[in-house]
Amino acid sequence: MLRTLIFAALVFYGHGLEDSPDTNVRVVGGSTAQRNSWPSQISLQYSSQGSWYHTCGGTLITQKWVMTAAHCVDSNLNFRVVVGDHNLYQNEGTEQYVSISKIVKHEKWNPNNVAAGYDIALLRLSQSVTLNNYVKLGTLPPTGQILPNNNPCYITGWGKTKTNGQLAETLQQASLPVVSYETCSSSSYWGSTVKNTMVCAGGDGVKSGCQGDSGGPLHCLVNGRYVVHGVTSFVSSLGCNVAKKPTVFTRVSNYISWINNVIASN
Repeated sequence: MLRTLIFAALVFYGHGLEDSPDTNVRVVGGSTAQRNSWPSQISLQYSSQGSWYHTCGGTLITQKWVMTAAHCVDSNLNFRVVVGDHNLYQNEGTEQYVSISKIVKHEKWNPNNVAAGYDIALLRLSQSVTLNNYVKLGTLPPTGQILPNNNPCYITGWGKTKTNGQLAETLQQASLPVVSYETCSSSSYWGSTVKNTMVCAGGDGVKSGCQGDSGGPLHCLVNGRYVVHGVTSFVSSLGCNVAKKPTVFTRVSNYISWINNVIASN
């Protein structure tokens, strides 16, 4: 169920040679995050034959709303959100499991063309989650903010730890510095595939997102605190950690007014 598009979307339904986007991303070349050090990170899961399976990440942005990638929720599956999780295969007592009452994908999202952008969706939870040391809201950037080249950022997620590998059991993190749009859209990088509504990060050929990381956050250090500047969208279909093919994220600062409008009207 992985879709090889012009790229590879980073969705993972547990069960994809040209250079195109792959939207099924997991953290490659990273390390295990300290437990609950990224408390706005959520696991988006779907049910199949009585069990629940991780497919994507996301960010808790209010007590009733989660931000993720539109391509994560294109399938007509029964989804739930888990907050406060660390090890997907253990119940650690910090998790809260919440069903989803509404899915709002960006109206310009085209599931057949992830490179067009608009890969963002909001999930309204059926009930408010409880905030605590393990569950906190992600901080979003101001409208239009563009980070400089090499700004320090971290990707987090339970995605594959290597191309064609397995999902991580525990939450992974990897340092992915910002790659400027000027560089990322150059012919030796992503070229015209990347739009200015996206953020590129990484591209060293070692660390990257991979399948299962889709929809999750890119946490960037700005003025001494981590701000969610990206929603994990795609990598190269040639592999997750391809040199000069940075992981590509939806640029959150381009969608602040859309986010606010969706929440206000729903």
